[in-house]
Amino acid sequence: MSFRLRLSGRGKAPSDLTLRHDGIVFRADCLSNFYWIMSELQMRGPNQVRCVRKGMNTQVTEFGGRTFGKRRGRCTAPLLIMAGMSVTAVPAARADDYNDLLDLLRAKGSLTQSEYSMLHSRHVKHVREAERADDAARRGHSVRYQYVPRAPDTVDMEAEASAVRAEVAARSAEASMRSAEAEMRSASIVRVAKYVPGKGLTFHAGAIDINLSGFVNGFYSYNSPGRGAAVAGGISSGSSGFDNSGVRNGLLPAALITKISTTQEGVDMQVVFGMYPGLNNNKPGAFNANTGGSSVGLGTPGIDFRQVYFTAGNEKYGTFKIGRDIALFGSDAILNDMTLLGVGSPGTVTDPGNTSFGRIGFGYVYADWIPQISYTSPKFAGLQGSVGIFQPLDQYNYAGGGLSATSTNHNSPMVQAKATYDFKAGDFKGHIWTGLFIQNSGPLSSARLGENSKTSRMAEAGEVGAKLDWRDFQAVAYYYYGSGLGTTGLLFDGIADNGRKRNSEGYYLQLSYTIMKKLRLAGSYGQSNLYQAPGENTPSLVRRNESEVGALYYSVNDWLTLATEFAHSESAAHRPGRATDNTVSAGAMIFF
Repeated sequence: MSFRLRLSGRGKAPSDLTLRHDGIVFRADCLSNFYWIMSELQMRGPNQVRCVRKGMNTQVTEFGGRTFGKRRGRCTAPLLIMAGMSVTAVPAARADDYNDLLDLLRAKGSLTQSEYSMLHSRHVKHVREAERADDAARRGHSVRYQYVPRAPDTVDMEAEASAVRAEVAARSAEASMRSAEAEMRSASIVRVAKYVPGKGLTFHAGAIDINLSGFVNGFYSYNSPGRGAAVAGGISSGSSGFDNSGVRNGLLPAALITKISTTQEGVDMQVVFGMYPGLNNNKPGAFNANTGGSSVGLGTPGIDFRQVYFTAGNEKYGTFKIGRDIALFGSDAILNDMTLLGVGSPGTVTDPGNTSFGRIGFGYVYADWIPQISYTSPKFAGLQGSVGIFQPLDQYNYAGGGLSATSTNHNSPMVQAKATYDFKAGDFKGHIWTGLFIQNSGPLSSARLGENSKTSRMAEAGEVGAKLDWRDFQAVAYYYYGSGLGTTGLLFDGIADNGRKRNSEGYYLQLSYTIMKKLRLAGSYGQSNLYQAPGENTPSLVRRNESEVGALYYSVNDWLTLATEFAHSESAAHRPGRATDNTVSAGAMIFF
């Protein structure tokens, strides 16, 4: 900051003091006011003052103190001790010089129109501020301030213009970035959401989300039968008499699940397609891809298209589901079964099908994937309910030999319902559920009833289960009871050949402990019992299927899990007749 100080008159009280500061000229009639001006200007940064008196120069390097630098005269000391008032400002350059230079630079092309307008507006603003300050000074301290632009320098103007251009470029870049972000949110752009382990890959296409998830598994199983007699309706492989080994799926086949969801006018909607292919060759039969395998060359695996449905609703009013999906009764029993991550009881290893039995038929009846129209309520303090009508199923003679009645006509839908309660207290959390199943079956047919029987029966069943977690421990307990429900599968051997309903019940207990963060030990025991109907005498019919399973699971990472397990299975008839087998399995599965 450079000043020119002009002292007029002789002695300690000069009659005229003039100070120039960047184009602003101050004139004071006493040194006290002059010192006050310099004190104010000191706030603007390091200062250099040039003082002229009768040709003698003094360089002042400090305004606020009493020490001054190189002194060539005696004119500076009086600046700190004189007293007085009244300062007048005078112009040192014509105000229109600045505008003239702006016009010249614009004409030469050094300034764009926008840059010229910005600089000119700043100049006008400064002039107006100076005028307001001058008015305020007249009413207050009697100091009048007038903004007078110094004679402009072309280099300075071009530097300022460059700065303006840089500022404009920065604003343009920011606008471009915001425009790009807006484009990314456009419905025409497909974006990938952040990956969450176990939740699949999600793509956002405007208001639509597309999620792809799935899993693949494979196991080597070695099965050693304990021999014994075949049991009608039994699911142990003990009667085969030969050791068998194979590479196969576990209780889960592979899967590729596609979910397409959106929210429109407050309604959450989702469409789901779930394909579940197996590793082994398919052998078409009554159970389609789940009938069993075929170890013959040139075979191909089957695709179990289990899920084809859509949902519509919201958290406030609940959700409707229409299509094919897992049913309500028995669903929590299988979804909490540890053998979902392994093989469990294999059924057969000679010609593996899409899946093993796991614990199906050894503690619960398979829920199955059934066409349905169902409704699930919102959650109220952890409580939630579901109810639906389902495609009715046939009564099926799984035991063979004409031991069970069958049905193929359906005059009413299957009805299922389920209620759940979730809670948490400190390290303890739980999930409790109960469900029911109702379906009318008839007319029934069998060798004893004849083909034109008008007999029909109402199959009924109920269930209750709980899963409890405490720190590194988890326990699951489940129980069901049915009349006409059958065993292993829904309505398998549920009605005797005399047209009377068979009662059935089953349960399983399961306990697991996480030894360390990635290593988990689990074990379970379960059994399913099928009782004879009144007036029935079929000693070869299965009375009980039971199994014990122990497993060790190691999570390598979020995707990959290794598993090894041992399963002992047994099927017993109502009269002497029993089959047992032991199976060791080891393999891996990937979930994404």
